[in-house]
This record gives sequence, C-alpha cells and structure tokens, in this order.
Amino acid sequence: MTVAVDGWVQHRWPVSTAKRGYYTPTGSWRPFRLEPNWYSRKYDNAPMPNSIFFTGGYAIHGTVHVSQLGRPASRGCIRLHPAHARELFALVRQYGMKNTRISITN
Repeated sequence: MTVAVDGWVQHRWPVSTAKRGYYTPTGSWRPFRLEPNWYSRKYDNAPMPNSIFFTGGYAIHGTVHVSQLGRPASRGCIRLHPAHARELFALVRQYGMKNTRISITN
C-alpha cells in the first residue's frame, strides 16, 4: 500500500488482499465509515481494528495475522499491520473522509 498526502508519498506498507476464492474490489472510492473497533458480522466476529470502510462491507483494517502480510490472505478486505492501520486511520480522521481517496489496482 502506498499512502500519499497532498501528492507526496508518506508510507509504503505491505498488505494482504483476497485469497483464492474471494475478491478485493478494484476502483476508486471515498471512505464512508470509520470504526475504531469493529468485528466482522460475516466472518465469525473476526476483529477488524481501525476499519476504514470504502465500498459495501469492504474495509482497510488492522490484522493480528501479520505474518501473512505481503500475500493474499483475506476474504476481500485489505489487511494492514495494526500499527499501520492506526496511523492510516488517524490520517483519514485528520484530513477527513471527503478529502481521502482510496484507489485499488491490480
């Protein structure tokens, strides 16, 4: 994941996206909801700390499965190291959802 502020790259972090049989959407969105402490209703109440929801039930969020970062491992969400998820969450709060653009490409 590349995080840019005002066009300047601030961070590059490894992430996990959808594993085989699942799907991470591609496109560009503004986040519509921030949840500091969220649990997946769909996947066994799995923790999704610092969730930034961007389309449907898909979010960028922290994970306890840090050893899987850098390869497909999720059921569609974008997983980050918990510290990176906190930092990204704080940036979105600071700049506002209207000023945030999430773009996902292959």
